[in-house]
Amino acid sequence: MKRLIIDGNAVYEIDESCMRRKRNRKESSVNQKNQGKKKQSQEKAE
Repeated sequence: MKRLIIDGNAVYEIDESCMRRKRNRKESSVNQKNQGKKKQSQEKAE
């Protein structure tokens, strides 16, 4: 599905499925970073 954004004289077409994939990739990379930090803090505690 696509969405049109009108901003003054500019018109943008947003591909929602592409944005969803991009958001999912970003969230998964953040989750991987957080898991790495948890693992490091657990190792320090031992």
